[in-house]
Amino acid sequence: MSEESKSGRVTRSAGRFGSRYGRVGRKRVADIEEEMNDDHECPECGEDKVSRTDTGIWECAKCGYRFAGGAYSVTTPGGETVERAIREAQED
Repeated sequence: MSEESKSGRVTRSAGRFGSRYGRVGRKRVADIEEEMNDDHECPECGEDKVSRTDTGIWECAKCGYRFAGGAYSVTTPGGETVERAIREAQED
């Protein structure tokens, strides 16, 4: 979870919890928040400018396209399955 650097320990976003909640829980929170705060590709314009505005609401900073996704990631496993099924049905 934390790496030793010249300036000290790197605890990522879950460092605010200190020693509470256990190592695995803090690592999961840090991984999820890191994924959530990254810029994601816009399905409309293709730019890496999508960020989360509210829980499950994602918006592209370039074209303004807003869409619903997962609470912590742009797509959900269920949504990816549905997209794949639609794509395969259109190919047939």
